[in-house]
Amino acid sequence: MRIATWNVNSITARLPRFNEWLELADPDVVCLQETKTASFPSDRAEELGYEVAHNGDGRWNGVAILSRVGLEDVSLQFEGQPGYANDDEDALLSVPKVEARAVGATCGGVRVWSLYVPNGRALDSAHFPYKLEWLDRFRDVVAAEQHPLVVTGDFNIAPTDDDVWDIKAFAGSTHVTADERARLTALLDCGLVDVVPRPQKYDKPFTYYDYRAGMFHKNMGMRIDLFYASPSLTVLDAYIDRDARKGTGPSDHCPVVVDLSP
Repeated sequence: MRIATWNVNSITARLPRFNEWLELADPDVVCLQETKTASFPSDRAEELGYEVAHNGDGRWNGVAILSRVGLEDVSLQFEGQPGYANDDEDALLSVPKVEARAVGATCGGVRVWSLYVPNGRALDSAHFPYKLEWLDRFRDVVAAEQHPLVVTGDFNIAPTDDDVWDIKAFAGSTHVTADERARLTALLDCGLVDVVPRPQKYDKPFTYYDYRAGMFHKNMGMRIDLFYASPSLTVLDAYIDRDARKGTGPSDHCPVVVDLSP
């Protein structure tokens, strides 16, 4: 089974590229993040034999699972998922909104979760404790899940200092703190392993590159798109599809593609 994850940074903006990639990469299951739409444009995917489970409510966030090996027991959101604030940056809403950041489904006998973990913004922002609480509540879900299990997506956390191009550049920032990394450890302690993909170029398996000029070509990136899996799933291969980050109008993330033997 081939399972891929990709933060597409708007499926509408990326649709021609995505449809082409879908045929080239030929995954059995695709987990997407930042679809940024309320209605997933699934015509071509369905022609290729994929069923689609999408959790999206507009121009922010949004996650999806596309599967051609079955799509059962779909979960939009997860039990205990905390809500947060508004999309206008500042105050909390009186009734926090549960954002479109998680979707789960059973695909070919494997339970799969596609996640877009809150960014956290800044250490002194209210979004940072929200990020930590969100991960705490999702850890409870993972602890209760049946295996085999895959949890993948954009975690907005670099697991180690080696997973960023220069740790000094992230001093005082989110994505690299001990609190965030402790939440990753808690997920792994539920019986999962971190599948580290091989890079297509250079020596670091970075998955995200800022759009600023030169950062992609200089390999100034981060590994924040993670793939956690049950150890009962044998990993045959795992790679970062760096080619999908090239050309005109790419996402700022690369797909991660993993071949598994259940």
